[in-house]
Amino acid sequence: MLKALVQSQIRLALFILQPMKGMKFLVLTTVCCVGMLRAQAQTKKVVADKIVALVGDKIILRSDLINAIADFKRQTQGQDNVIVPTECQILESQLIRKALLLQAEKDSLTVGEDEIEADLDNRIRQTIQQYGSKEVLEEIAGKTVYQLKDDFREAFREQKLSGQMERKIVDNVKITPTEVKTYYNKTAQDSLPFYESEVEMSQIMVIPKANKDVEDYVAKQLYDYKRQAETLGPRKFEQLAKSYSEDPAVKENGGQYTLNRNDKFWDPAFLSGAFRLKEGQISPVIKSKFGLHIIYMISRSGDEAVVRHILRIPPITEDEIKETIAKLDTVRNQVMAGRMNFAEAVNRYSDDEGSKFSAGAFTSRDGSTFISLDQLDKDAVAILPTLKVGQISQPQTITDERGRRVVRLLYYKTKKEPHRENLRDDYNRISGRALEEKKQATLERWFREHIPNYYVQIDPEYLKCEGLDEWRKAAEKAAKGRVN
Repeated sequence: MLKALVQSQIRLALFILQPMKGMKFLVLTTVCCVGMLRAQAQTKKVVADKIVALVGDKIILRSDLINAIADFKRQTQGQDNVIVPTECQILESQLIRKALLLQAEKDSLTVGEDEIEADLDNRIRQTIQQYGSKEVLEEIAGKTVYQLKDDFREAFREQKLSGQMERKIVDNVKITPTEVKTYYNKTAQDSLPFYESEVEMSQIMVIPKANKDVEDYVAKQLYDYKRQAETLGPRKFEQLAKSYSEDPAVKENGGQYTLNRNDKFWDPAFLSGAFRLKEGQISPVIKSKFGLHIIYMISRSGDEAVVRHILRIPPITEDEIKETIAKLDTVRNQVMAGRMNFAEAVNRYSDDEGSKFSAGAFTSRDGSTFISLDQLDKDAVAILPTLKVGQISQPQTITDERGRRVVRLLYYKTKKEPHRENLRDDYNRISGRALEEKKQATLERWFREHIPNYYVQIDPEYLKCEGLDEWRKAAEKAAKGRVN
């Protein structure tokens, strides 16, 4: 009984609290993981479950609230100044979601099964990577991956539909410059944020290509690993992966991944090479954007496969570095001569997928192109004093987060001195907050108008929760309706 209860609750909810006036909205994203359930099952007493609220025919269980709090604590473990949501706050978020879901169904909104399946695959894959293997996940959950996906499918459908409904309500909300100015003027000056010095910088990053002779030598090593594994079996492939693979995750997962043929996350050459294999086969050497691979097919089922791979990255010599520096020096001269602008050069030459489609711009944590110096990498900070605003650096050789030697140009576009937030320097930030406030007000108004139309029932234990006034009134109205 205990095991069944624990296994039925293998889902987590990540709640992002957004303080507002009146009704408080909790933006909810359902995720699927399996953290520490067995340990919890061994140390905690079973709490009898019950329905704590109804919105129409949609039920909310007390276990949903309790598990969400436990899971939020797990997700934020080790973080400073974390405010753990209460059962009342989570109940409010669930009531909101159920109401949005009911309206989505009423408005005939739909979500494709392919979209749900892709989300489920991504979430399961993330969880497998977290726990090291599919087998470990299935052992902890007490269910197969396919059973877990079936368990979570309806929750994902609800999440998608309620999200669609929320977007339908607020997508047409716009903000005018006059409204932005009004929003700014009503904010007390001493409560406006103070920003340290910020800069706008962009980059063109080029990854040097390995010499063909070096690449051929590494390929021969991989073919030798392939022969050893074909002779000695799957265990030998795993040993070789742990000993020689340059995939950073190999220590945790032994080079094993779960793939889906339709997932755009994977390198196309790697994915294509994997799905040409039958179970038990090892691929020839495959070249991807990450380096050279051999892939062992562990198991396949339809569009899903479990594989193990060995990655080798052909080393770059000083000759390739010098060639890349010369290439970027030419690009720099062309930009400075006005033959193309920096954004065009990024589009033509940059290998940095993260910034290629944003004109090479560095972005801050909130998506702004203005970033503080502490958000720049140390190599950019080191070169900054040598540049004036509007200048392009000489080609700079650095080591990126994957441990590769790359060469880049930096464009020092603009600089803001330390300042208190103002409309001239920070209009985009202010307008973003003003727009968000307007959207939240629109949502509040929508709920005030629609909540009375729903059948709502809330367990007496939760009727005193703050922020549930509108829901409480709807529940009272529903109760009177039952009496009459």
